[in-house]
Amino acid sequence: MTTYTRETDTLATLCQSQGSAWKAINPEYASRMRLQNRFRTGIEIAQYTADVMREDMAAYDKDTSQYTQSLGCWHGFTAQQMMMAIKRHQKTTKRSYVYLSGWMVAALRSAFGPLPDQSMHEKTSVPALIEEIYTFLKQADARELDHLFNELDEAKANGGDVQAVLNKIDNFETHVVPIIADIDAGFGNEEATYLLAKKMIEAGACAIQIENQVSDAKQCGHQAGKVTVPHEDFLAKINAVRYAFLELGIDNGIIVARTDSLGASLTQKVPVSQTPGDLASQYNAFLETTPINGVDDLNEGDTAMKINGQLCKPTRLENGLYQFREGTEKDRVVLDCVTSLQSGADLLWIETEKPHVKQIAELVNRVKEQVPDAKLVYNNSPSFNWTLKFREQVYQQWVEEGKDVSAYPTLGDNKGFMAPEMDATELAAEADVLVQNFQRDGAREAGIFHHLITLPTYHTAALSTDILSEGYFGDMGMLAYVRDVQRQEIRREQASVKHQDLAGSNIGDTHKEYFSGENALKAGGEDNTMNQF
Repeated sequence: MTTYTRETDTLATLCQSQGSAWKAINPEYASRMRLQNRFRTGIEIAQYTADVMREDMAAYDKDTSQYTQSLGCWHGFTAQQMMMAIKRHQKTTKRSYVYLSGWMVAALRSAFGPLPDQSMHEKTSVPALIEEIYTFLKQADARELDHLFNELDEAKANGGDVQAVLNKIDNFETHVVPIIADIDAGFGNEEATYLLAKKMIEAGACAIQIENQVSDAKQCGHQAGKVTVPHEDFLAKINAVRYAFLELGIDNGIIVARTDSLGASLTQKVPVSQTPGDLASQYNAFLETTPINGVDDLNEGDTAMKINGQLCKPTRLENGLYQFREGTEKDRVVLDCVTSLQSGADLLWIETEKPHVKQIAELVNRVKEQVPDAKLVYNNSPSFNWTLKFREQVYQQWVEEGKDVSAYPTLGDNKGFMAPEMDATELAAEADVLVQNFQRDGAREAGIFHHLITLPTYHTAALSTDILSEGYFGDMGMLAYVRDVQRQEIRREQASVKHQDLAGSNIGDTHKEYFSGENALKAGGEDNTMNQF
C-alpha cells in the first residue's frame, strides 16, 4: 500500500466516524491537502532540516567531494525559484541549501529603506524572512504535487499507469531544505541573542551563524573598522543559541561561529584574567602595548596592566578602542576557531580578504591540529573581484615558475587585468579554470563543507533589471522583454512563464472544486491565456 493510499484510507475512516455531518468531505482530497502541507510548523522544518544537515556533515567527513552549497536569497520567491531550478536541472535538492544574508536583509528588507550591513535593521525582519522563505518553498511542493494529482486523475480516467504516478507521489522530494541564517552579532547582549535565536528556530532555521564582532559596532565582514569581542563574550552568545535550540527540542541544531579577526584590528573591551594563561590572558596578549616602569610613565586616564610579567599600557585610540598588534591576525583567527569549536559551535566561518585556497587551508589546517574534524562554511563573496584576484594569482604563479609574462599587465594594473582583450588569453583561461574548480579544491584542501554566495540575488536582480530597462525604454521596446525574458523562460521550461499557475491559481481552482463541487467558480479553462504556453 502506498503512502497516498494509506493516508486516504485513514481519512476515510475518520470521515465515516463523523456520519452524515461530513458527507461532503472527500477523504482523497483531504489526503492530498495533507501531503501538500507536509510541514505544519517551523519547528518541524527546523528538526527535519537539522537532520538533513547533520547527515550531510557526516557524509562530508567521509568524502570531501560531498560538500554543500547555497545562494543568499532576500525574498521567498528567489529561494523558491532557486530550489525549483536546482530540482529541475540537478534532479535532486540534495546538498543544496538556502543562505539568509544579514547584508541583504539590511539592504532590501528594512522598513527604514536600504541600510548598510551594520545591524541597524529590525531584528524581527530576520525570522520574518525565514518564515517567508519556507512559505514559498512549501508552496513549490504544493504546486508540483497538484500537478501530480492531476496526472493521477488523468491516469485513472484514461487507463494510464496509475501505480507509476502513485510512486512519483510517494517518492516526491520536497523543496524544503536547510537554511543557514545570519544572526549578525546577536543584535544585543546574550539574552537578546537567545530571544532572537528562538524566533529564528521557530520560523524554521536549523543553522544559525553568529559572528564575534561587537554588536553595536558591527561592520560588514568586507569593510574596515571591525571590532571584536573577548572570547568569553562570544562563547556566552554561542551558549545562548544552543540553549534556544535545546529549549525548542532541536537537540542537533547547528551553530556556525564566524570570526572576523583576520580583518579586525580593534577590541572594545579588555577582559579580566582570572588565572594565568586563561582565555582573557590569551586575548590580552594580542594587544599592542608599551612597556612602562611605573606610574610616572602613565598619562592622565591611561590604563596599566601586567602581561607575561611585564607592566605595560595598551594602545588606546581616541575613540576608546584598543589596538591589536599588527601580525597577530592569523593567530587570533585560530584561537577564535578552536575556542568556538571546543565550546559548542559546530562549523566555522573565516572571513578572508580574498578567495585563495592555500590561504584558507593554512588557517583551517592549524585549527585541525587541535580539532581534527573542523569544517568551514565559506563565503564566496561578491565583494571579491574574482576575475582580478584569480588572474593575479595565475600571474604570480607563472612568475614563480619563471614563465614569460611580458605580454601581460603588471601587478597593480587592475584595469589591464580586467580589460576585455584579456578574456581570450591563456592566463585568463587558466584563471577561469581555477575559479570553476574553487569549490571542489576548497572542499578537498581547505576543509570547506559549505560554499555559499552571500548576496548573488541582489546582483542578479540588479543586472537583469538593467538589461531589460535598457532595451525596453530604448529602441527595442517590447522585443527586449520578449527576446530576453519570455522567450528564454519558454525555452528553459521555467515554471515562471506560467505565472498564474506558479502563484497558486491552479491550486486555488483545485481547492474551490474540493469545497464547492460543481458550483466552483474557477479561474482556469479554455479562455485562460496561460494555455498559450
